Amino acid sequence: MPITLSFQADHVSHRLNCRLLQRRASALLRECRVADHGLSIRLVDDTEMSRLNKQYRHKSGPTNVLSFPMSEADDAGIENHGANSQLAQIPIRELGDIVISVDTALREARESRQSLHDRLTWLVTHGLLHLLGYDHELSETAAIQMLDKEQELLHKLHHSRSTAMTQLAINVDHIATIRQARGGVEPDPVAAAAICEMAGAAGIVVHLREDRRHIQDRDVRLLRETVKTRLNLEMGAQKEIIAFALDIRPDMVTLVPEKRQELTTEGGLDVAAQKKMLARAIDRLNKAGIPVSLFIDADGRQIKAAHEIGATFVEIHTGRYCDASHEKGRDKEFQLIASMAEEAYQLGLRVFAGHGLNYQTTARIAALDTIEELSIGHAIVSRAAFTGLDRAVRDMLAIVREASRIG
Repeated sequence: MPITLSFQADHVSHRLNCRLLQRRASALLRECRVADHGLSIRLVDDTEMSRLNKQYRHKSGPTNVLSFPMSEADDAGIENHGANSQLAQIPIRELGDIVISVDTALREARESRQSLHDRLTWLVTHGLLHLLGYDHELSETAAIQMLDKEQELLHKLHHSRSTAMTQLAINVDHIATIRQARGGVEPDPVAAAAICEMAGAAGIVVHLREDRRHIQDRDVRLLRETVKTRLNLEMGAQKEIIAFALDIRPDMVTLVPEKRQELTTEGGLDVAAQKKMLARAIDRLNKAGIPVSLFIDADGRQIKAAHEIGATFVEIHTGRYCDASHEKGRDKEFQLIASMAEEAYQLGLRVFAGHGLNYQTTARIAALDTIEELSIGHAIVSRAAFTGLDRAVRDMLAIVREASRIG
C-alpha cells in the first residue's frame, strides 16, 4: 500500500529528503507487519499544528506530532489508545494520518544535536506506534512498552541500508582517449556506451572538457539520442559548456574542476569559495530541468556549501582513498568518505562517489549504504583490453552488487 507524504509548509532553510523519509516509513511498516496498509504523513508548520492541536486536543500552541487513526472506534480523530486488534475492524487497509510540525522537529533536533531527518524518523515512529495502539500516557508500564518498541524499531532502521542497492555508472572517456590517439573514428564511445548498458550499467558518464581532449561534442549529441539509462555530463562551469548542456539537455550534469595541464581530474570543487558562480550555474541548469551534482572532496565544509547553493547530488572524490600507499592511510580515507557521505545524506543530498576506483578498492565503497551510485571508467576500460568490455562491466557490477548486499 502507498505511503503518502505531503507538505503544507515551505522550509527553505532546510531541504527535506522525501525519498529517505518514505523509505524509512516503509521499513517501519514492514517491521510492524502492516506493510499492506496505507499511511499518510503530513509535514506542516507550527501555525497549522497549533490549529490542529487546539481543534482536536483543546490545547494551545504546537506539538511535535499528532496521530489520526482510521478507526471507527475513535471518531474524534486523535491518538489511537486502543489495542492492535482494532486494525482488524477497519474496513479498508488504511492506518490513518501522522501530522508532524517540521518547525518543532527542527528545534528539537538542534537541542538534541541530531539531524532533522533522524528527528523526523523518530516522530514518524512515535506516531505510527500510536496508530497501532501504543500509548505512553495510559500508565508507566505502557510508557515503558512503547519506549522499548520505539528503540527496537529505530535500532533496526539504523542497521539497515539507507538506500537501495548501489548502482554502477560507466565513464567511457577513455574509449575516446584511445580513438583520439590516432585521430580516427575507432573505438567509438557511443558504441561502448551501448555495450555497457547491455551489460547492466545504470548510467553512462562522459566529461566534455574545454580542450576536447577525448569526448567531442558530436559524441555527446549521439549519446543523448542513444543512451537508454541516464546520461551524466561532467563539465566545468564555463559559459560555453553550460550553453552546450542547456542545448542537449542531459539527464544530469556533474560540475567538476578543470585544469588544462592535468591528466585527469585531481580533486574536488572548492564549492565554498565559488558559491555565487556555482549557484548561478545550478540555477540555470535546474530551470531547464537538469539536476546538478557537484564533484567534491570528502569535506564537511564543501558538503554544507553544496547543500546551501541548491545541488541535488554530490559526488564524493575517492581518489585519495584509492591512491593510499598503505593500509592505515586507506582506512583513514575510507572513514572520512563514510562519515562525509552520511553527513551529505542526512542533509538531503543524493550521494554518488567516484574517481580511481578499481577491482580491488570498489567493494568497500559500494558497501556504504548512503552511496547511491559509483562512477567508474579507467579501471573498466583497462580490464576490457584483456577481457572485452562486456565482461569487464559485468565483473565490476558483480563486485558492486555483492558489496551492496553484504553492506
